[in-house]
Parts: sequence; C-alpha cells; structure tokens
Amino acid sequence: MSLDRVLQQAVLAELGWDPSLVATHIGVAANAGVVTLSGHVETFAEKHAAETATHRVRGVKAVADGIEVQVPFERARGDYDIAAAAIERLAWDSCIPADSISVTVEQGWVTLTGEVPWHYQKEAAAQDVARLHGVVGVSSEVVVKPAADVFGISDKIRDALHRSWLADDQNITVRADGGHIHLTGTVQSPYARQLAGATARAAPGAASVTNDLAIL
Repeated sequence: MSLDRVLQQAVLAELGWDPSLVATHIGVAANAGVVTLSGHVETFAEKHAAETATHRVRGVKAVADGIEVQVPFERARGDYDIAAAAIERLAWDSCIPADSISVTVEQGWVTLTGEVPWHYQKEAAAQDVARLHGVVGVSSEVVVKPAADVFGISDKIRDALHRSWLADDQNITVRADGGHIHLTGTVQSPYARQLAGATARAAPGAASVTNDLAIL
C-alpha cells in the first residue's frame, strides 16, 4: 500500500473516531503529506473539527479544507437571528471584554471586528460563534492590542517552549517585532507545530503569531 493511501486511511479513521463530527459525507485525498478534505457537514463547528482532527494525524504536513457547510432546513437561521445569538453568546463569555467585539452576518457567514488585549480572547470569540446553528463560516478581523509590556517577549516565549515537552526539540527560532511573533525552524510533528504556536500566542504582549515551523 502506498504512503498516500496509508495516510488517507489514517485520516479517515481519525475523522470517524472524533465524536464532535459526523464524517459520513467527508472525502479524503492525500498526496505527499498534503491532505485535501471534501464533501459536506451540517455545522461550521464540524468543519473546523474535521480540519483539527486531520492535523492530529502523523504524516500530515498541510490540509486543504474544501468541506462545505450545508445547514439542514430545520436548523437554518436568518442573518438577524444568527447575529442576535452571536451577540448574546459573546456577552455570556466571561473571558471576552464587554462590548469589545462587533458582529456582522451575511448569508450565514459571521465576521467579527473589534479589539481585545489577548490572543486567546480573539480565539474564544471565534469558537463561540462557530458553534451556533445556521453559521456557515467565521472570519475574525478582531485586532489584538496588548496592554502588557512587550519588552523581552521573545525570551519569555523561548523559556515557555523549553518548559514544555518541546524542550528536547531545540530547533525553534523566535523573533519578535513589538508584539508580532515569528516562529521558524523545524519540529517533529503537526502537534508539536500547533503546540509551539499556541505557546507563543499565550505570551503576555503577543499580538499575532506567524508560525513558519516546518515538519520533518
């Protein structure tokens, strides 16, 4: 069996294993470590879960997500209802500053704008609205404007990386331009790449992270 076929079967197995999505109508193709997803799901949250699950599989270097969100008629919501639900959901999330994010909905696609002091708050807002019925896509244009001092941020990120299980993998370079972080180098797996990016985004003062780590 070819390596591409082995990878395809591994991704299909991982999609079927994930309880947060129904993979019945998802197609998978693999070519030299690049996995293409196709087909359809009922919610945007499932689409995101499928992409995340695919990245977990060893040997996956990149994912082209062509899955479409096809909302069943009984779960369809108008743009006004989606916007109202999104505003309420964000208001209930205690980690997001009050009135910091605005919501625009067009044909089920939600666009978020505004400013927050932490990157995790930007991610939390996108995750909140992604789970709502009727949402077919989410674009986050929220700007991270840290209140923290960015002095020495690259050293702090290196220290955090060394504290994690990535400590054995020293081939990571961290560069900082103000609060904008750039990661380069190599890691051993897609999970290690994801973990390094998450570690950098969690640093006080990190406004954005460009993760250019290559997978060996």
